[in-house]
Amino acid sequence: MRRTKFVSAVALVSGAALALSACGGGGGGSTGSDADVAAMAVAKGEDANALTYKAPKVESAGTVSMTTDKEFTAYNNETADANNSYNQVVMTAVLARAFIVDGNQKVILNKDVLDSVDVATNPQKVTYKVKQGVTWSDGAPWGCKDFYLSWLARSGKAKKADGTFFLPASTSGYDKIESVTCPDPQTIVTTYAENYPDWKGLFGGGDGGPLPAHILEKQTGVSDITQVTPTSDPAVLQKVADFWNTGWKGFTKELMPASGPYVITDWKQKQSITLERNAKWAGGAKGGPEKIVVKAVPDPVAQAQALENGENQIMASMQPDANAADRLRNLGSQGVKYGSEQGLTFEHLDLNHRNPLLADKEVRKAFFMAVNRKEITDKLVGPVVKDAKPMGSLIFYPGEDGYQDHYSDKSKGSADEAKKILEAAGWKLGGDGVYAKDGQRLSLKISHTDIPRRKKTVELIMSQAKSAGIEIKDDTDPNFLDGRVSRGEYDIALFAWSGAPFKADKKPIYYTNGPQNWQKVSSPAADAAFEKAVTQTDPQAATPLYVEADKALAEEYASLPLFQTPNMWGFKGVDRVWHQSYFGALWTAHEWQKSS
Repeated sequence: MRRTKFVSAVALVSGAALALSACGGGGGGSTGSDADVAAMAVAKGEDANALTYKAPKVESAGTVSMTTDKEFTAYNNETADANNSYNQVVMTAVLARAFIVDGNQKVILNKDVLDSVDVATNPQKVTYKVKQGVTWSDGAPWGCKDFYLSWLARSGKAKKADGTFFLPASTSGYDKIESVTCPDPQTIVTTYAENYPDWKGLFGGGDGGPLPAHILEKQTGVSDITQVTPTSDPAVLQKVADFWNTGWKGFTKELMPASGPYVITDWKQKQSITLERNAKWAGGAKGGPEKIVVKAVPDPVAQAQALENGENQIMASMQPDANAADRLRNLGSQGVKYGSEQGLTFEHLDLNHRNPLLADKEVRKAFFMAVNRKEITDKLVGPVVKDAKPMGSLIFYPGEDGYQDHYSDKSKGSADEAKKILEAAGWKLGGDGVYAKDGQRLSLKISHTDIPRRKKTVELIMSQAKSAGIEIKDDTDPNFLDGRVSRGEYDIALFAWSGAPFKADKKPIYYTNGPQNWQKVSSPAADAAFEKAVTQTDPQAATPLYVEADKALAEEYASLPLFQTPNMWGFKGVDRVWHQSYFGALWTAHEWQKSS
């Protein structure tokens, strides 16, 4: 799951990618004189019946300028300290993927780079056949070595005394693969130690596409990465892991080629990143925008205003804002088309079990009870999406099989009930209106990024908690999702998880000592349910097990889901844009054409 950052923050966040099968596209509504925005959830090159994709021929579209909420920070979005949705937004257009997820959350085979994918059972074995002639933008072949590196780095199998050599955001799925072999450079055979139903989510289907193994080989002096195994010489593994963990941060042009339709050509830190068409891309005719400039603008109202003023052609926000939505809806007469949908992202509060106060389950219960999620949802999401309701699950979205509300009885927004919980546990209300016990005041910080909606969320919770005798302080940190969250440096973390339509990626977030379990929750009942669920081959058999895990986590009072986060976007001068819930707006950028 990516933290939006994912996610999503939003730090969407994948290696941090959530496991979700979606609510479908087109929900929120659209405005525009000559386009049905909901229909844009299907890519032009998509064969809905065959579930395949092949890029169509389109005309050149010149230069397109686009805004999103946060900046790009890393080419390798799969490390624990870099993984976030805004890196994914960019890298979706840069790194080729085995499977593509469309705007309706259908998983489709990427025929631009793969001829076929075959699956055998007993043991589960997936064989990928790469098209002849697929290369990176620097001319190196794209194929088995790149897939092998993904597995080596993200399986968690290369271990040392004090942990693992590689530091991926998630090992989910890759840890189930026993081996990856290369019969030839265009053939990848992945053999699983046990069944893994969400295998389509690997190698880019639900996370980042394979990274360039030839670049890592050159930088580390390793002649053939496929000869490096999880049990190789520790010195070799450390050298390879050091580059994978740190060598692809920020932007260094010669280290960061493209296998997808666009290559990164410029990066202005905290401002913008520039993409240009990849002349060696294997897909379709080389149409679409010749250049795309993606600007980081945290304020969605400012994004909408820039679109209105003609400074940009597209705005794509994962941060719903009533004022921005109203402004966009009113621009139809100027040719601006507006879309919104309930995305595969949900805002939540993670309570850090390492904090001495929050290690007390009664404190966690009281905090949950004090938070009025309906007030927060009505004020911050209701103006963007009608009938918005608080989320009731950490694993399922409303409308999915398995969705049950486990939190309405635990989070009522009742100061009186919260006080009763604390007083029964021995807390005494002080003269300052804050409870204390054993000389310690019940004072906590909520940490989050500098997104206006998050600041409003904290303001509401501060007021709600104050009535319950709990002091909440605002800890706004623009870089919170770029390291602090994954290091567990917070009392309560406010961010969003975002996911592709695969549920197995939930396990690393909530499993005891899972790589994304930054809050250190531990539930033996949830662990056991996850263990069984991720090895089911029948999704219907897995669903009740995920429900079991969901219930068990709710009883730990560990994470409080707030609301499903809508995506919101507007565009003018471009024919069709769909903000894909997990991968962002650039998933079909190479299909964009000019419009009047």
